[in-house]
Amino acid sequence: MLFLLITGPTVYILSGFTQNLGFYITKLPEISLWTETFRQSNWQGSWTVFYWAWWISWSPFVGMFIARISKGRTVREFVLGVMIIPTLLSFVWMSVFGGSALYLQAGGTADILAAVKDNVATALFAMLQHYPLTQLLCLVGIILVTIFFVTSSDSGSLVVDHLTSGGKLDSPVPQRVFWAVMEGIIAAVLLLGGGLATLQTASVSTGLPFAVVLLFIIYALYIGFTQELFVENAVQKKLKAVKEEHRLTTAIELAANAEDEHSV
Repeated sequence: MLFLLITGPTVYILSGFTQNLGFYITKLPEISLWTETFRQSNWQGSWTVFYWAWWISWSPFVGMFIARISKGRTVREFVLGVMIIPTLLSFVWMSVFGGSALYLQAGGTADILAAVKDNVATALFAMLQHYPLTQLLCLVGIILVTIFFVTSSDSGSLVVDHLTSGGKLDSPVPQRVFWAVMEGIIAAVLLLGGGLATLQTASVSTGLPFAVVLLFIIYALYIGFTQELFVENAVQKKLKAVKEEHRLTTAIELAANAEDEHSV
């Protein structure tokens, strides 16, 4: 990303980042409330509903991972490190790669749109061909994609293994390998059976029932915050009372000592 930002159209990318961020902020409420009432299309189903269910189906894996690395953090630190900073980095990432592709497309240097329509999986490499150190960039891209899939599969098998072993964190390694292999087999069968559309349908089907579970989790989180706030207020109230009692005791002792000295 930094290489493309430096060697690519830097000013164009940075200007695009500012405009993209403003466009996102202004259009997000409109698109969030858009229900295709006056214009029928399949955009909402293939994008809004799909990605809604996609991220909900991912929430058990991502949630457990974040929970383990966020132990001992405050809610403010969690919101900043998990929600705000990654979102801003995603804006930068999309602006750099999207801006680089749009610059090539608008200038007539390359037909990135045709590459996307031909095969979206290889469109990235079609764009990298027009930048320096093409082979090295393609190699780095392949390595990063591989790391993404491996870590995603590892986290998924870890969570499934954790759930099926009754919450044990030190479950047997062969058991985790079994779940990793099963995930790969299921994904391969879905892709071979119906392609990406079947895999997307399976993701939506998985995310829909878990959305109900998330509602209960949100309520449980609210109860947890309420109880924690009650305990915090009780502790602060008791601490304040102890401090006032300590001050009163100290004042009485000082007064008694002064009276004794005056009597002597």
